[in-house]
Amino acid sequence: MKILTNLSSFNETAPSYVTIGTFDGVHIGHQKVLKKLVKSAKKNNATPILLTFFPHPRMVLQKEIGIKLINTIDERIQLLEKTGIETLVVYPFDEDFANQTALNFVRNFLVAKLNIAKLFIGYDHRFGKNREGDFEHLKEYGYTYNFSVKEISKLDINNIGVSSTKIRKAIENGEITKANQYLGYHFMLTGKVVEGKNLGEKIGFPTANLFIKETYKLIPKTGAYIVKSTIDNEVIYGMMNIGFRPTLKGKHQTIEIHFFNFKKDLYTKTIQIEVLKFLRDEQKFESIQNLKKQLQTDKQNSLKYIRGTFID
Repeated sequence: MKILTNLSSFNETAPSYVTIGTFDGVHIGHQKVLKKLVKSAKKNNATPILLTFFPHPRMVLQKEIGIKLINTIDERIQLLEKTGIETLVVYPFDEDFANQTALNFVRNFLVAKLNIAKLFIGYDHRFGKNREGDFEHLKEYGYTYNFSVKEISKLDINNIGVSSTKIRKAIENGEITKANQYLGYHFMLTGKVVEGKNLGEKIGFPTANLFIKETYKLIPKTGAYIVKSTIDNEVIYGMMNIGFRPTLKGKHQTIEIHFFNFKKDLYTKTIQIEVLKFLRDEQKFESIQNLKKQLQTDKQNSLKYIRGTFID
């Protein structure tokens, strides 16, 4: 997959089949759009292209909200590479870009730079200054500039519409099973292992302390989770705690992972954690011994889940 951050180096001569969007989460609805795009492009000897944006438009236009995203930009690229998209354009989004009209966007980007032959778009997509452009506008521009427009209908799971917003809310609430169902893969956290205070090691549960540099990355609610990671081509399971370690009078939120039957030094390494299931809320225990007893219970419940014998 070619990755471009501007269009000056785009030199495809084949017609382009394009879809547009932020695609935060690259969830099952997004995957449906991309599958249709790639299949149709291959059938018609066209190049499947995704035009996405970074920063997320709401990070620029609604700074006060402080939106958190399901994926970092690197995670999003990692997921999109699996879809069959041949060219990914990660276009810098700023206020100047946001203020162009819908017509100028179509004419100056889609037609003049991407050689568009067909546009695949979600049923609710809007674009251009003040979100003035919609599906009907796109059809009109298609007639003028000789490209067709394919509308992708709403995707439901059990009559519940899938959206990045609903997935974010599920993650914020610790509803990881629901979020993973909507995503079509396990929600992930990617970061560098940094030095901690080694308190876990002292009670028999050494942890890798994960630092995520992207401040816009959505972090699940505080609590304990079952996780897995692939390290040196080996799948390793474990449990993760997100929180303030109230029993140990912690003052800052940490992300700590205890891997089962794993003793390699991960310090300074970048690892990716797949979050499988929420175990319990963070608790303050009366003693370190009580904390250790709960961690042992968490481990047993995690191992049962991994073996497929865990019952909620």
